[in-house]
Amino acid sequence: MPRSRSSEPPRRILVERVWPQLDCGRYPAKATLGDPVEVWADIFRDGHEVLGAAVRYRRCGTRRWREAPLLPTGNDRWHGAFEPDACGLWEYSISAWVDRVASWQRELRRKVEAKQADLSGELAEGALLLGRESVTAEEGLAAPAGDRAEPVEAGPLRVDVDRLRARFGSWYELFPRSWGGFAGVEKVLPELAELGFDVVYLPPVHPIGRTNRKGRNNVVGAQPGDPGSPWAIGGEEGGHDAVDPGLGTLEEFERLVARARELDLDVALDFAIQCSPDHPWLRDHPEWFQHRPDGTLKYAENPPKRYEDIHNVDWDSEDWRGLWDALRDVVLFWVARGVRIFRVDNPHTKPVPFWEWLIREVRGEHPDVVFLAEAFTAPAMMRTLAKAGFSQSYTYFTWKNSKHELTEYVVGLARSEMRDYYRPNFFANTPDILHAYLVQGGRPAFEVRLILAATLSPSYGIYSGFENVERLPLREGSEEYLNSEKYELRKRSLDGELLPLVQTLNEARRAHPALQRLENVDFLETSNEQVIAYSKSDGVDTVLVVANLNPVLAREGLVEVPGALGLGTSFRVRDLIDGETYTWQTGGNYVRLDPTERVAHVLAVEPNEP
Repeated sequence: MPRSRSSEPPRRILVERVWPQLDCGRYPAKATLGDPVEVWADIFRDGHEVLGAAVRYRRCGTRRWREAPLLPTGNDRWHGAFEPDACGLWEYSISAWVDRVASWQRELRRKVEAKQADLSGELAEGALLLGRESVTAEEGLAAPAGDRAEPVEAGPLRVDVDRLRARFGSWYELFPRSWGGFAGVEKVLPELAELGFDVVYLPPVHPIGRTNRKGRNNVVGAQPGDPGSPWAIGGEEGGHDAVDPGLGTLEEFERLVARARELDLDVALDFAIQCSPDHPWLRDHPEWFQHRPDGTLKYAENPPKRYEDIHNVDWDSEDWRGLWDALRDVVLFWVARGVRIFRVDNPHTKPVPFWEWLIREVRGEHPDVVFLAEAFTAPAMMRTLAKAGFSQSYTYFTWKNSKHELTEYVVGLARSEMRDYYRPNFFANTPDILHAYLVQGGRPAFEVRLILAATLSPSYGIYSGFENVERLPLREGSEEYLNSEKYELRKRSLDGELLPLVQTLNEARRAHPALQRLENVDFLETSNEQVIAYSKSDGVDTVLVVANLNPVLAREGLVEVPGALGLGTSFRVRDLIDGETYTWQTGGNYVRLDPTERVAHVLAVEPNEP
């Protein structure tokens, strides 16, 4: 290798395997405001010098670095943490150095303990190091260490800090037109807050096009009075920055958002990048859409689904910058009206660089904004969207119904590198997804899926109708609802038979920190393949969940509580669903779950009495 032109020799301290980082620093890792950001690194040097290390951190765009110590944990691995105090992008780096004073003291101490008689050379070195004429062994060993020689720096790396809603929250999806418009939704907000929901998610609230408007059950050709699909955005009243007059006025929407904030609720708005044939953009910006040679536009498709009432934008448009800017301005328009959460429709069919840019642009001004990706697609794209900036992501939870499927999937989310950037949201159903498990299993199936969603994932959601056990498919084998609310008006109210269970679970989630995280899940051995069990712990708080995955037949067996949980030989548990208490033990515990009586236990371990 060619010699360095520097007069100083190369640094001898090496810093490797720094964590957290994503793709060698290409993307920022994720963190939540209020949670320490743990940092790890391998730090070592040839020889026997004593090393010191720290993590330096600051919010991006600021000048002052702060510092927190890194401490050795063995085998050259160092660990520490820092606590961001604001949302947004932060950066950190690893600083390491040789502590010459501590190194000299360690050598001196070993020779003193070995009763070496002549220490004159060592003391002379110490005096020079400490800047004294002379020094005794006692004085030298008492001198303060902390010298920073041979400093090296690794980084910076970035961390994106979100507010708590990005990691933990209970979502309720509703169509405003089924609740009396914006004013009707505002009236029901106190009930939703009392039920323990954190986020009220609204499908698109914009004007709905009339050209090719869909009729009931997605038929081509609407009948008089059919309201159309809210995802066919745009009409003579406006586009993405307007509201459907049937829902109310923009002022009523702003009042709804303000009332939600008073109740500590977030209103999440759907961001769907698609246009009805009547959208103003088709008239004002035809260059944003791809035309066939005959001048016509192709409507959107997702075979076998066809959306004759929707056109997609052309991401390869010559005016792609204008299109990007317009879409950013749409998001900022709603942010200015109080919206701080966006559920993004099908982001995997849009360019990843666009999302990285847009989210950076929006959160650069408003770092408290949260983006949820509705991306049911290949895992690589789902992971990349999360890395590119999405705060949360839909998952395959809906299709994981056996013990093996659930265990494998959740362990993959909680134990792989995905834990550093992929925050799952376990929606139990959506307007487009009615799984056969719910169709065939009836109320017990709804109960067990609700319990699994609410206790496995820090974020989960239900679409209105779930609490009423709605389960009629469009046809056998279809995941679409018969008489789908997407295409017709309903008259909704909060009177579902499952709402008491929803409220109980949401209260348990708020009361137990163990249920507010994903990475702390440990699956327990059971003697029955249709009985699933897992524990979640956070400090002294431990919750055990046992569920019968068979919605028709009673199942029984032993649940093994491992000694590694540290719960003691015998301990008391209280069922958070009905308040019953039981004595459990480390080892096997007999459980019988009959769907006609009880589908699951959600057991909080009670503190041992002194």
